[in-house]
Amino acid sequence: MTRFAPILVAALLAGCAVPHSPPVVAPVAPAALGLGTAAAPLIADDWWRGFGDPQLDRIVTDATAGNPTLDAALARVRQAEAVLASRRADDGPNVTLDGSVQPQRLSGRYIIPPPYGGTVRTIGQVQGNLSWNLDLFGRQRAAIEGARASARAAALDVAAARLAIAGSVVQTYIDLARAEAQARLAQQTVTTREQSLRLVQTRIRNRLASNLQAEAAGTLLAQAREAAVRAEGARAIAANALAALAGKGHDYALGIAPTTLNLDTALTLPKTLPADLLARRPDIAAAQARIEAAAAGRQVARRAFYPNINLAAFVGLQAIGLGNLVDLDSSAVGAGPAIHLPLFDNGRLKADLAGATAAVDIATADYNDRVIGAVRDAADALALIDNLTAQRQRAAEVVRGLSETNRLNAIRVSSGLDSKLDLVDNDIRLLDARLATTNLAADAARQRVALVLALGGGFSPAQETAR
Repeated sequence: MTRFAPILVAALLAGCAVPHSPPVVAPVAPAALGLGTAAAPLIADDWWRGFGDPQLDRIVTDATAGNPTLDAALARVRQAEAVLASRRADDGPNVTLDGSVQPQRLSGRYIIPPPYGGTVRTIGQVQGNLSWNLDLFGRQRAAIEGARASARAAALDVAAARLAIAGSVVQTYIDLARAEAQARLAQQTVTTREQSLRLVQTRIRNRLASNLQAEAAGTLLAQAREAAVRAEGARAIAANALAALAGKGHDYALGIAPTTLNLDTALTLPKTLPADLLARRPDIAAAQARIEAAAAGRQVARRAFYPNINLAAFVGLQAIGLGNLVDLDSSAVGAGPAIHLPLFDNGRLKADLAGATAAVDIATADYNDRVIGAVRDAADALALIDNLTAQRQRAAEVVRGLSETNRLNAIRVSSGLDSKLDLVDNDIRLLDARLATTNLAADAARQRVALVLALGGGFSPAQETAR
């Protein structure tokens, strides 16, 4: 024990010299976020199947299998796992084998006497080396814990990417269904107004109507055709977006059939912010893991102030002349401890510790930002769902009112009390109101999806840990 006393004393002195340098940013407390007391209902992993459209299910499957964003996230997982394997490899014995053959002129005025000194000889060496970092102060263990936390964060990023991609696909698919519904409505209106225009033209030939009525009917028809063209353009854009999300080309978009999506399909969702909101989101779990990784990195920086003690050994053959290399008398063996003790580094270790502490604060601030954002996302989705429900009720009343006005106006026109020109304004407003109703239905469905995403979809921390 006496021989190790200087090492222990040096370690104690080094430990006393470690700066305190604590983190200054604290994680936000869930109790301060206004979360409710009830838990949210469970959300299935394949929650989008609740809309009952097999084509949507296929596109989500394609997107989560071939999306470049997901491919990048999976590559980062493999990278993090490789770093973890490297850190684990450092925490154990390492054996190397070195060999060399070099023609060399040996100094005649150095430690090798004649006849070798002052001549050119071939120097041969074969040596096996053993090194083992004892990690007495846990620096390597902290590095492993940091790499493990980083790998866990990368895996959680994959879960978050899958959820985001699935959500984007479903919301884009809702836009596709919206465009199709608007196109159907516009086309129905086109058909009706074409019939109306033909009727007016017949009345003109029979001198029962004027050209003003024909102009009015033509204006209504042009407006309906413009709405149909606009809806077809929106459908093409949505189909192209779905192809891009699936990592496919234009042919994939052309192969997307008409949707069978029911925009009013209900998802089982809470009425208030659930108490377990923060445990449901993979991005928040990843942010927590990155705090752990940064904290482990800070421990690595702290323990760099302590001595680094290794066991080192070598065994091999060394000889002048290749023929002598196989002689047993050419053997060389050595073993013993090696210590590295930082004494003066001009402030480098303190700077490393300060940087690692700042990394903890950055990770904590990012976590806090994600937590606050999660609460806002969920609150916004809840508020918008309620607001859109109220808007749809009012919009339905507007459609009913304008439809009844149109019916009464049509009676007056057929009775000769009004002209077709008097119907233009009301008819245009009726089509706009019907298109707006379709928009509100799609917006409500998108917000239900947004709430699913805000609640973490079907993410389960326990399942992720088991993978």
